[in-house]
Amino acid sequence: MIQFLHSYWAYLVLVVLVLATVNALIKFFGDKEFDAKDFRISLFTLITMHIQLLLGLILFFTKDYFSTISEVGGMGEVMKNAVLRSNIIEHPITMIFAVVLVTVGYSKHKKKLVSKQKFKMLAVFYTIALILVLAKIPWKTWF
Repeated sequence: MIQFLHSYWAYLVLVVLVLATVNALIKFFGDKEFDAKDFRISLFTLITMHIQLLLGLILFFTKDYFSTISEVGGMGEVMKNAVLRSNIIEHPITMIFAVVLVTVGYSKHKKKLVSKQKFKMLAVFYTIALILVLAKIPWKTWF
């Protein structure tokens, strides 16, 4: 059930993150005013990312990767196995970092008083987070 939720919620997360990033970039470069719609888009992105993080953490600890690590002979063996390394190390750490970037970007944009600066914070942090998410999505299992 958690695997199902984590897998399919990821589609929503990706769509919303792309939408928020593109919105911030277009409005930053277009010198547009920050309005309530922009606030809602960035907030919804933050919320969906955090829900995905919680689902991922639950999944990580219920899959019992710690037993897998001992069964294969320790972290050295995990690091030699591309699939295990991706599932146990790279994907979780990269996605946590992406959530942190979205959170920091959202927090920093709220402190800015000028629309251009608000969009700049969102554009920078959300773009980096989007790149990280795109880099570590397990594409082979997605389609």
